[in-house]
Amino acid sequence: MDVGAVLIQLKVAVMDDVVAWQNQLNRRKHEAIETLQAEGVHVESWFHVELDGPDYLIAYTRADDIAKAHEISRKSQFAIDQVHQQFKRTWQKVIPASLLVDLQHQK
Repeated sequence: MDVGAVLIQLKVAVMDDVVAWQNQLNRRKHEAIETLQAEGVHVESWFHVELDGPDYLIAYTRADDIAKAHEISRKSQFAIDQVHQQFKRTWQKVIPASLLVDLQHQK
């Protein structure tokens, strides 16, 4: 199982776009989950952070194979994935995070 996270610096004045994207994903949650299943993604979580003015997103993913999931996503024909591809235009910079500790409780 792969675990990954990125810090995404947003372009200036795009928070309305972030809220619209968030609302659309929440309204179309079943479609988004369907794409995650096709990509082998088990968990995808998004967070907003404001650091001294600029806005950032943190994206966390747990998948069978993150590189493969990204490849499948880029080729996806799911309508909700097209919404996400368009949303990426609000991104200024993507900064990869390095995994330091990954704790899981096994049932």
